[in-house]
Amino acid sequence: MVSARSIAAEVRDPEMPMLTLEDLGVLREVEADGRTVTVTITPTYSGCPAMATMRDDLVHRLADAGYDARVRVSLTPAWSTDWISERGRQALREHGLSAPGPAPSHDGPIPLTLLPTARAVTCPQCGSPRTELTSEFGATACKALYRCTDCLEPFEHVKEI
Repeated sequence: MVSARSIAAEVRDPEMPMLTLEDLGVLREVEADGRTVTVTITPTYSGCPAMATMRDDLVHRLADAGYDARVRVSLTPAWSTDWISERGRQALREHGLSAPGPAPSHDGPIPLTLLPTARAVTCPQCGSPRTELTSEFGATACKALYRCTDCLEPFEHVKEI
């Protein structure tokens, strides 16, 4: 019998299917008591629309393996892009997305600014550091759109959180 943890670890992120929930870092805990399983996940950001799909995918995959699964959402500690595994970062690059750098640290409140966030972004196509922001928001709110000024290819960058 395949363990509940192994099954949950292989469920894919619906917005970035090159990543498993484990590689994305949102899979926090899998507790099994016989055939009853409780999976804890943490959203990448508050209001993430993919959470319902993640939950449903986990429940269905585990049910297909004979488990009675429940999914619990934990908001603390807050998810960070630092939780993306190295395997996940490599998968992002292999699929043409720029992986996030280290997450910013804050001692106290996070200041609100309406200016674009300054990031050191490398082109996932040619490796050039000469890139420019074209939009602070990509296909999802957790990605920004960039363009390489060397190879001229557009690409998405997973924002540091």
